[in-house]
Amino acid sequence: MASRLLTLPELGLLLYMLRGKPHVEHLLAVLPTAQVEDLTDGGVGSIRFVSTKLRRRLGSSIAELWYSDEDGVAVLASLYLDEEGELYELDSWKVDGSPLRRIPVF
Repeated sequence: MASRLLTLPELGLLLYMLRGKPHVEHLLAVLPTAQVEDLTDGGVGSIRFVSTKLRRRLGSSIAELWYSDEDGVAVLASLYLDEEGELYELDSWKVDGSPLRRIPVF
Protein backbone atom coordinates (compact mmCIF):
# COMPACT_ATOMS: atom_id res chain seq x y z
CA MET A 1 0.00 0.00 0.00
CA ALA A 2 1.12 3.52 -0.74
CA SER A 3 1.43 5.89 2.17
CA ARG A 4 0.32 9.51 2.12
CA LEU A 5 -0.19 12.51 4.38
CA LEU A 6 -3.54 13.11 6.06
CA THR A 7 -6.08 15.05 4.04
CA LEU A 8 -7.32 18.32 5.53
CA PRO A 9 -10.73 16.80 6.42
CA GLU A 10 -9.00 13.84 8.13
CA LEU A 11 -6.70 16.20 10.02
CA GLY A 12 -9.67 18.31 11.15
CA LEU A 13 -11.54 15.21 12.30
CA LEU A 14 -8.56 13.91 14.29
CA LEU A 15 -7.92 17.29 15.92
CA TYR A 16 -11.59 17.46 16.90
CA MET A 17 -11.51 13.91 18.30
CA LEU A 18 -8.37 14.56 20.36
CA ARG A 19 -9.40 17.96 21.75
CA GLY A 20 -9.67 17.97 25.51
CA LYS A 21 -8.08 14.54 25.93
CA PRO A 22 -5.32 14.41 28.55
CA HIS A 23 -1.69 13.83 27.59
CA VAL A 24 -2.15 14.00 23.80
CA GLU A 25 0.36 16.73 23.01
CA HIS A 26 2.80 14.23 21.44
CA LEU A 27 -0.01 12.83 19.26
CA LEU A 28 -1.09 16.29 18.11
CA ALA A 29 2.53 17.17 17.26
CA VAL A 30 2.89 14.31 14.76
CA LEU A 31 -0.41 14.80 12.92
CA PRO A 32 0.80 17.35 10.31
CA THR A 33 3.52 14.98 9.07
CA ALA A 34 1.91 11.61 9.87
CA GLN A 35 2.00 9.07 7.07
CA VAL A 36 -1.11 6.91 6.67
CA GLU A 37 -2.33 4.09 4.48
CA ASP A 38 -5.90 3.66 3.29
CA LEU A 39 -7.46 0.41 4.48
CA THR A 40 -9.54 -1.71 2.15
CA ASP A 41 -12.84 -1.14 3.88
CA GLY A 42 -15.28 -0.61 1.04
CA GLY A 43 -14.62 3.11 0.86
CA VAL A 44 -15.69 3.99 4.40
CA GLY A 45 -12.50 5.97 5.05
CA SER A 46 -10.49 3.89 7.53
CA ILE A 47 -6.75 4.60 7.68
CA ARG A 48 -3.74 3.12 9.48
CA PHE A 49 -0.81 5.21 10.66
CA VAL A 50 2.52 4.12 9.22
CA SER A 51 5.27 3.25 11.70
CA THR A 52 8.82 1.97 11.57
CA LYS A 53 8.17 -0.25 14.59
CA LEU A 54 8.12 -3.98 13.94
CA ARG A 55 5.30 -6.17 15.24
CA ARG A 56 3.13 -3.23 16.13
CA ARG A 57 -0.19 -4.21 17.68
CA LEU A 58 -3.54 -2.62 18.34
CA GLY A 59 -3.83 -1.13 21.79
CA SER A 60 -6.78 0.88 23.10
CA SER A 61 -9.36 3.32 21.82
CA ILE A 62 -8.63 6.96 22.66
CA ALA A 63 -11.70 8.59 21.08
CA GLU A 64 -14.99 7.85 19.35
CA LEU A 65 -17.28 10.20 17.48
CA TRP A 66 -20.61 9.84 15.73
CA TYR A 67 -21.31 12.19 12.82
CA SER A 68 -23.58 12.27 9.77
CA ASP A 69 -22.28 11.83 6.24
CA GLU A 70 -23.61 14.29 3.66
CA ASP A 71 -26.36 11.78 2.76
CA GLY A 72 -27.59 11.80 6.38
CA VAL A 73 -26.31 8.31 7.24
CA ALA A 74 -24.59 7.96 10.62
CA VAL A 75 -20.84 7.29 10.74
CA LEU A 76 -18.86 6.07 13.74
CA ALA A 77 -15.21 7.15 13.79
CA SER A 78 -12.99 5.36 16.33
CA LEU A 79 -9.37 6.38 16.93
CA TYR A 80 -7.03 3.69 18.25
CA LEU A 81 -3.53 3.74 19.69
CA ASP A 82 -0.99 0.94 19.50
CA GLU A 83 0.24 -0.86 22.62
CA GLU A 84 2.90 1.83 23.12
CA GLY A 85 0.45 4.73 22.99
CA GLU A 86 1.17 5.91 19.44
CA LEU A 87 -1.47 6.55 16.76
CA TYR A 88 -2.48 3.27 15.17
CA GLU A 89 -5.74 3.48 13.23
CA LEU A 90 -8.77 5.61 12.47
CA ASP A 91 -11.61 3.18 11.91
CA SER A 92 -14.71 4.53 10.21
CA TRP A 93 -17.98 2.63 10.00
CA LYS A 94 -21.03 3.88 8.14
CA VAL A 95 -24.11 2.18 9.57
CA ASP A 96 -25.53 1.19 6.18
CA GLY A 97 -22.17 -0.04 4.87
CA SER A 98 -22.12 2.42 1.97
CA PRO A 99 -18.98 4.35 1.01
CA LEU A 100 -18.23 7.57 2.88
CA ARG A 101 -19.08 10.61 0.80
CA ARG A 102 -17.32 13.32 2.77
CA ILE A 103 -15.85 14.01 6.20
CA PRO A 104 -17.58 17.15 7.48
CA VAL A 105 -15.67 20.22 8.58
CA PHE A 106 -14.95 20.14 12.31
